[in-house]
Amino acid sequence: MSFTMLADPTRVRMLWALRDGELDVAGLAATANCRPTVASQHLSKLRLAGLVEATRDGRRMRYRLRGSHVRALLAEALFHADHQVTGTPTHD
Repeated sequence: MSFTMLADPTRVRMLWALRDGELDVAGLAATANCRPTVASQHLSKLRLAGLVEATRDGRRMRYRLRGSHVRALLAEALFHADHQVTGTPTHD
């Protein structure tokens, strides 16, 4: 996995939206405030990086995080960023 995938705010919003379950492209686009075509391009990159996986539901693809490690990585990265922005002291 490449940590550069977490450098884009749209991808981070999409990953955060997937932490609780599956969404299709339209749902992810709405959450990330982008067009479905843009969401599809980001999802393609996230799939190649191994962060999300998809299953077909009729004509739609439903996306989800690829395991609990991705969920934990995302949460820790966002908590760390929050500490950096707010000046909260680091802790072990």
